[in-house]
This record gives sequence, structure tokens and C-alpha cells, in this order.
Amino acid sequence: MGVLVIVELTTKPERAGDFIPLLSALLPDTRSFDGCEVCNVFVDQDDPTRFSIVETFTSRAHYDRYFAWRTERGDLDVLGELLVGPPVIRFMDDTGA
Repeated sequence: MGVLVIVELTTKPERAGDFIPLLSALLPDTRSFDGCEVCNVFVDQDDPTRFSIVETFTSRAHYDRYFAWRTERGDLDVLGELLVGPPVIRFMDDTGA
């Protein structure tokens, strides 16, 4: 079982409509990146500016390489222009319970 990565983001209200098209352009590369097993995007039913990207990577090291690659490309800067603040990233392990 890989590591579950939950990325929580809040867009600026006036930029929420730009967010999904940007992700639609970026996420095919995410899904094909070495170690990415699953990548899905969810929007809050009560607040259309709040999104969660839920991913499973083979390991945290795989995710760290992916994140470094996104940073080097400047994708995070482009994404950041749409957000009210930095994303919150959580790394979760399956407890097996």
C-alpha cells in the first residue's frame, strides 16, 4: 500500500472557474508520473472555492520527486496565482484497521 496524499487548496473566489481547466491541463502528467497510482480532484459541496486533490503514490519519496519536478517547472507558481494561500499537504498511512 502506498502513501495517501491529500492536498487541500482554496482558490480566490474570482479565480475558482479557472482552477479546473488548469488542473485538467496539469493532471495527465501527474497521473503518468513515476509512482503515482491514483489522482482525483474533489470540490467542497458547500464552498466551490475549496478543493482537495487525493492521490496515492508508491512512496513519499516518489511524491517528493514529483513535487520537486512540479516546482522546477514553475507549475506551483502558476497554481499559486489562483489560491488565497499555500496548499495544505497531508501524508497519510493506512492503519489496516
